[in-house]
Amino acid sequence: MNSKSVHKVVGIVLAIPLVAWSVTGIVFLVKPGYDGAYQLLSVKTYPLEQVFELSPTGDWHEARLLRTVLGYHLLAVDNDRVAHLDPISMELKATPSTADITRLVEDAIGANSERYGELVNVSGNTVKTSTGVEITLNWHNLSLAQSGRDTQLIDNLYKIHYLQWIGSPVPDTVLGIVGIILLLGLTALGLVGVVGFKRK
Repeated sequence: MNSKSVHKVVGIVLAIPLVAWSVTGIVFLVKPGYDGAYQLLSVKTYPLEQVFELSPTGDWHEARLLRTVLGYHLLAVDNDRVAHLDPISMELKATPSTADITRLVEDAIGANSERYGELVNVSGNTVKTSTGVEITLNWHNLSLAQSGRDTQLIDNLYKIHYLQWIGSPVPDTVLGIVGIILLLGLTALGLVGVVGFKRK
């Protein structure tokens, strides 16, 4: 098989990933819908109205006192670990009930009803909304994370772009390396063809 035939076969094999790279690359440059898809969602906090005498129970590096719709929270960082404490008892804050999670999340999404709509289901620490957005509460550090259909779509585009087509790290890595090698090979064959054409 001569270089022209090899170039043709490699070009056909690379046609699909090249199209995928081009289309997804355009999306990544324009970034349509990124603001909503990756919007940071935080619990809503209120001004502090109470004074506490805090006595560190360990080697604290940082402490944050917050007030939410559920009351006061003390987040103490000890050796890169966060302890969610009750600032009155200095004990770990009890895991919230479904009703408390609902109140906390509803308070957080109230300012952006267009994206989040209304809560339709609460399962454990995960909340689903009427607009298809899934919100996860990390009670340990009192944080929220949101992911909608648009987030999943863009994440899938990233997987397509980086040849993560199989869904397993090792095979996807091999596929990516093979794709790059084929692309470099196609480029080299093209250069060889151009040099050969010029010589003629």
